[in-house]
Amino acid sequence: MRTLDFDFLLPEHLIAQYPTSVRSGSRMLHVDASGNSITDHYFSELPDFLNAGDLLVFNDTRVIKARLFGQKQSGGQVEVLVERILNDHTVYAHVRASRSPKPGSIIRLSDAFNVEVIARHDDLFELKLPNETNALELLDRHGALPLPPYITHEASARDEERYQTVYSKHPGAVAAPTAGLHFDEVILEKIMQKGINIAYVTLHVGAGTFQPVRVDNIHEHKMHSELYDIPQATVDMITMTKMRGGKVTAVGTTAMRALESAASNGTLQSGHSETSIFITPGYHFNVVDRLFTNFHLPKSTLLMLVSAFGGFNLIKHAYQHAVDHEYRFFSYGDAMLIEKDV
Repeated sequence: MRTLDFDFLLPEHLIAQYPTSVRSGSRMLHVDASGNSITDHYFSELPDFLNAGDLLVFNDTRVIKARLFGQKQSGGQVEVLVERILNDHTVYAHVRASRSPKPGSIIRLSDAFNVEVIARHDDLFELKLPNETNALELLDRHGALPLPPYITHEASARDEERYQTVYSKHPGAVAAPTAGLHFDEVILEKIMQKGINIAYVTLHVGAGTFQPVRVDNIHEHKMHSELYDIPQATVDMITMTKMRGGKVTAVGTTAMRALESAASNGTLQSGHSETSIFITPGYHFNVVDRLFTNFHLPKSTLLMLVSAFGGFNLIKHAYQHAVDHEYRFFSYGDAMLIEKDV
């Protein structure tokens, strides 16, 4: 398939710049692939589509304050976006500057500490941080929340609250698993009271999630890599859900990618690993029966994943419906619940 097959016209005013006044206040488009139907709802209705014994799988990663500003020794301005923390004193990062820094050069960040450029690995720079403080503490003290590039305002205190899920636990992401932003304690309690179970995976979302596909043939695209962890308890809950005839719902494409990566040999495996899985139409899903997700960027790998799950033509129609009915798009936008074709 061609990348242009996944393009669509999105009016700029439909890109949500701010979250809804309350987390659970979004709209929700229900897409039923087996019934070839699209219906308009509100997120608060989500429990009505789930049955006792079903399972929701959330990504409990936590967004770190990964954006830093500084200067090279020459005085040139630098923007650093930490992509991955390797250990307490070493990170991989994207570095934006008029000229790329060379290995051995020093960058002063936030007018507070120096980092040394150790090496370059494709688009990422390996940076050595000071030994006195660990990487997470330095970022939390001096960094800024890395809002997506299509959000035009600087991160505020409100963003620091709302660009995290209420169940976030393990720091390491540079972008939020945005499908989870809709959930608050009230809706989670309502879900559990109905007998719907909850499990967690961790996938640290990278900045590559915002990268468009730049090749014409989608299968020539090289995916970014992300770290994930699947607890054995989650594997056991999924196995039990399937045995009892329940459905597994991935909350977000990141939970979907973690689960499908861990089941790439046909059997879901627990443990830590790294994934660069690229899910496109024609993919056979091994774990997930439903997908709860936001609306994604044109020509993005996430739109291709959603099209693989819900069907290319139906998802294309659903996105046009969302535009026509002025749904809000992207990280702070509205949501979709997609039922897989069985």
